[in-house]
Amino acid sequence: MPLTPEQLGRVMTSSALAFRGYNSTNLGRSQELLAHGAYRPIVARHLSELSVVASETLGRKVDLVARVRAGEETTTASYGDAIALIVAMEMAQLELLQEHFGIDYRLARMSFGYSLGEIAALVAGGVLKAADAIQVPLALADDCVALSEDVTLGVLFTRAAALPMDDLERICQEVNADGQGVIGISTYLAPNSILILGQGTTLARFIERAEKVVPDRVYLRRNDQKWPPLHTPIIWERNVPNRAARLMHTLPFAFTTPHPNVLSLVTGDYGYTPNMAREILHRWVDHPQRLWDAVYATLASGADFVLHVGPAPNIIPATFSRLHDNVVAQLATSLRMRALSAAARRPWLGRLLPERAALLRAPYLQQVNLEDWLLAQSV
Repeated sequence: MPLTPEQLGRVMTSSALAFRGYNSTNLGRSQELLAHGAYRPIVARHLSELSVVASETLGRKVDLVARVRAGEETTTASYGDAIALIVAMEMAQLELLQEHFGIDYRLARMSFGYSLGEIAALVAGGVLKAADAIQVPLALADDCVALSEDVTLGVLFTRAAALPMDDLERICQEVNADGQGVIGISTYLAPNSILILGQGTTLARFIERAEKVVPDRVYLRRNDQKWPPLHTPIIWERNVPNRAARLMHTLPFAFTTPHPNVLSLVTGDYGYTPNMAREILHRWVDHPQRLWDAVYATLASGADFVLHVGPAPNIIPATFSRLHDNVVAQLATSLRMRALSAAARRPWLGRLLPERAALLRAPYLQQVNLEDWLLAQSV
C-alpha cells in the first residue's frame, strides 16, 4: 500500500534520501511531471534555470524543457545535458514534495547520492546552489565524453567468496604499469561485486590476472554502453581532477554542514564539515564510489525508509533489493534445509551478518520512488 502524504510526512525523520546519478537513460517520468498541471510551474522553472547554466558553460544551446516535453532521451554525446537534467529534476521533485504536500525533506535522518547524486545531495543539504554546483562537471563534461570512446564498463562479481579488493586494486595498477591503457575500479557495489572501467584491452588483461587471485569462480559482465570514466584514474589523462580543483576555488560554498547530513561515497562516512566540502569533491572526481558503505550506513542509522530522488533511480534501489533477497534467503537457511544449497553460494554474507548485524534490517527497509509517489497523488 503506497504511503499517504500524512504517512510520508510522519516517517520522514526515519528516512534516508538517496539521489541517483548518471545512467544510460535519464528521463524517467520527467515528461509526466512536466505535463502535470499542478507540478508544471516548479518543474519548468528548475529545468529552465539549469538550461541557462548548461548553455553558458557548454557553449551551445541547451533547452531541457523542450527535451523533456518531447521525451528526448540523453545520450553519451549529450552528457552535459544529462548532468543538468538529473540535478534539475532532483531539486524539482524535492520542491514538489515540500510545496504541494508540506513535507520537509530536511527532516530526513541522512542522505547520500551515487556519483552525480552526491552533488545533488549537497545542493539539497544547503552547501551549494544547483546553478553553481553543476558548473564544474559541466565544464569538464566534453573531456569525460571524449575519454569514454575506448572505455568499457564491466561488472565483476562472484557467487560465493568476497572479492579480495586489495589484490584487485593492485592488479589494476599492474595493468596500468604495462603502458597499454588505464583501468580502475569505479564502484564497490558489495563485498562480492564491483564496477570497473577500462580502456582498450585492459579489462581482458585484468580478468586474466584476477582469476588467479580470487578464491572462487569470477564473472565479468561487460556493458555495451559508453560511460564517462569518472571515479577512476582514466580521467587523469586530461588532468580532469586538477582542473576540477582549480574551478572549485571560486565556487560559493556555504561553509556549513549539510542538513540532512550527507554520507559521502568518496569516504564512506559523514565527512562534509564546513571546511572539507572542496577537498571531498576534489576526491569525488577520480575516487571510486563506496556504495556498499552507504548501504550499510543507511541500515545502521536506523532508517526504516529510503526515499529515492531523481528520474528512474536504478543502481541504489537495485542494490537494496538484492541485499534484501540475499538476507532473507540466508536467514531462511536455519529453517529450511532446502535453502542450504543457496546459502552455500553466499558465504560472504554469512560471514558478515554476525559482525554487521545492521544487515539484518534489510528485509524491513521500505523503498519509495519519489517520482512515482508524486504522480500517484491527487493534486
